[in-house]
Amino acid sequence: MKAVVMAGGEGSRLRPLTLRRPKPMVPVVDKPCMAHILDLLKKHGVDEVVVTLQYMAENIQEYFGDGSSLGLTIHYSVEESPLGTAGSVKQAEKWLDDTFLLISGDAVCDFDLTKAVEYHREKGSMATLVLKRMPNPLEYGVVIIDDEGHIKQFQEKPSWGEVFSDTVNTGIYVLDPKVLSYFKAGKVFDFSMNLFPMMLKKGDPMYGYVADGYWCDIGSIPDYMRSTGDLLAGQVDMPPAGKEVAPGVWAEDDVEIAPDAHLHGPIFLACGVKVKEGATIQGPAVIRDYTIVDTRAIVDRSIVWRNCYIGERAEVRGAILCRQVSVKSRAMIFEGVVVGDNTTVGEGAMIQPNVKVWPDKEIEAGATLSTSLIWGAQGRRNLFGRFGVTGVVNVDLTPEFTAKLGAAYGATLSRGTMVAVNRDAHYITRMLKRAAISGLPSAGIHVADMGSVPIPVTRYWTRISDAAGGIHLRLSPVDNRVVDIRFFDSQGLELPKNTERKIETTYFREDFRRVFLDEIGRIFYPTGVTERYAEDFLQNIDVQAVHHGAPYNRIVVDYAGGSTAQILPPLLTQLGCDVVAINAAIDESSLVQTQDQFDAGMDRLSAITRSVNAGFGVRLDTGGERIYLVDDTGRILEGIDALAAVAALYVTLYPGSNIAVPVYAPSSLETVAERAGCKVVRTQGTPAALAQAAHQSHVGFSGQGNGSFAISAFHPMPDGMFAIAKLVELTARLQVKLSDVVNDLPKYAMIRKDVACPWEDKGKVMRLLNERYRDNNIPQVDGVKIMENGNEWVLILPDADQPTFHIIAEARNQDRASTMVEKYSSLVSSLQG
Repeated sequence: MKAVVMAGGEGSRLRPLTLRRPKPMVPVVDKPCMAHILDLLKKHGVDEVVVTLQYMAENIQEYFGDGSSLGLTIHYSVEESPLGTAGSVKQAEKWLDDTFLLISGDAVCDFDLTKAVEYHREKGSMATLVLKRMPNPLEYGVVIIDDEGHIKQFQEKPSWGEVFSDTVNTGIYVLDPKVLSYFKAGKVFDFSMNLFPMMLKKGDPMYGYVADGYWCDIGSIPDYMRSTGDLLAGQVDMPPAGKEVAPGVWAEDDVEIAPDAHLHGPIFLACGVKVKEGATIQGPAVIRDYTIVDTRAIVDRSIVWRNCYIGERAEVRGAILCRQVSVKSRAMIFEGVVVGDNTTVGEGAMIQPNVKVWPDKEIEAGATLSTSLIWGAQGRRNLFGRFGVTGVVNVDLTPEFTAKLGAAYGATLSRGTMVAVNRDAHYITRMLKRAAISGLPSAGIHVADMGSVPIPVTRYWTRISDAAGGIHLRLSPVDNRVVDIRFFDSQGLELPKNTERKIETTYFREDFRRVFLDEIGRIFYPTGVTERYAEDFLQNIDVQAVHHGAPYNRIVVDYAGGSTAQILPPLLTQLGCDVVAINAAIDESSLVQTQDQFDAGMDRLSAITRSVNAGFGVRLDTGGERIYLVDDTGRILEGIDALAAVAALYVTLYPGSNIAVPVYAPSSLETVAERAGCKVVRTQGTPAALAQAAHQSHVGFSGQGNGSFAISAFHPMPDGMFAIAKLVELTARLQVKLSDVVNDLPKYAMIRKDVACPWEDKGKVMRLLNERYRDNNIPQVDGVKIMENGNEWVLILPDADQPTFHIIAEARNQDRASTMVEKYSSLVSSLQG
């Protein structure tokens, strides 16, 4: 049996561990990670191995040689530049003349590969993917199989709403060499992204084998430490390293342990380790060759590589020390710290949690190191969330962090391109905006500083200029301690997930592009931004209809103290609107309000609208993206009702134009659309998904049901200011009151409930739900939607940021909807654990 071991990985997320060694050569307990994989292959009858290499290939070739010392024959295939997983195997095709195994050299695994191969042959499969149930499948490729093991669908690194299974692709395959004939040599080609979807489309026999046992890709520092601890604790079916010299303590030759040393397993001590008097080692811990743990030093849950010295009374807790690190007496190193090769930590020095130290550094005696050296970063697992990059000011989002985030974003763009940057009206975002701006020019990016304008204006100007992207910083509308940093692409749309991951990768690998002096970007202040926005704004509104549309053009507008008060009033004046303005001066103190304050503001808006006989009243959010509506009777409209009402007006005036709404919007919207011969496009409930639908499905209008509306003719992203003007135009041209439109809407009954679910159970719950409702015959857009009794349905939607499921039901009446919500809430609870 032959096998291919993929060993070309750079391991950028493991830096500084991988600065001087490729990822497969990172030691896991007693040997390099790839050595464990070769042992596993040999155990299951593999005698010939092809190793694909790219990054630091000579390190692996020199260590393993021809494989004779391991009882294997090893061939090497070296790529000059990355060819992708399938492309690298294609380059080694000359050695592959029969069914072969493919496995990564940078994972810890004890799968029964023999059973996987037998399964492949029994099924007559061309490609068998070895799968594993994982509690958090977000960082992996999810694979959906039927009861017979046929592969039905692939999802590469899905969001929670797209997670239809917790069965992930481990990157271990059993392959017929015929699959390599599907593409040409020298071409960048990937198994999971290119080849397997091609085979699935062709109908080739492809199966998934769900393996029992242990598997962990050591792709990040936490994963590396966890897999090491699991191996020490006996959770991996591998023979223990060394001999057990005390309960839970394994040691190789020439280890010296003082009689009064305190060792609490599981611990591995490699050849020549010395543990001096009174020293304490608390497992799980690995101490590699010829390291000295001096008198009364403490090593707690740490990994220490070879030839290190831990001085008298020094403490190393939850950290990783690479080769030849010297920790002097009474120095302290805390959780999550990684210290690179050949570094000295001076006497009494302290390294704070999550700091990374690159190789060949010297930390002075008594110094306190609280930021990484050099190019440091705090240990965040992910940067991007639902609202961009979000964090507490001066805790998560410091000026230093924001400058580096700007540099990371700039490094993903071409030199000499431009980025538009703006903020809301708060002084906190002014500080962070300047920090972000300082990072961008260092990467050779020009900055258009737009000052303080609403988010829609930034999106618009980014789209119509030659900007490569945009950044907006705002104080969170729900917490004045938190800032959201939102990124846009060149069209003013939300960044796609793959671009967010590029920024994250650049940030975490701390590989910022620093251009030469004459390439540093320039900062300038664009002129005519609001004028250009206003010109296009008015061109997309029937000005005459609004101007002569009394009484429908009498409105009440609450600007909520935001920057829209600088943009919208003159536009409404040019339209001839009769406006009663509230909170029309910028007020930093009102940018964040409690729910009680918001509700009181809406009650006041309702009273004023009713008292002045306005066509409607509207409150803008501080960023200018959302609006909250009150009809002419003073009735406060819920988000879904407002969406349905504006949609009804739009399709009446523009028959045949499709509308896009989230998957959780009520079915009554289909009724509204059908009246005008329009279609409803269902999407995920994000502005990006709705904007994407606008590009692909001839959508003229879209809304989320939370007060955000987008008119594609002007811009496919939410713009509360334009939505107000368009609503005036719609009611004026149709000569209809907003209250009459609302009263004429089809009735519906919806109830929503949230169910807590631990992160580690969410993937499993999604898989079990999809298996149970596989024959539902409903296209799954976001979450799992289940139809009952005709038009009744329930949506089970995992939250992207919280350990929660949202259960949303629509039924013929509230009682029935309540019954359905309770039924499926109980089901989600029962599938956990």
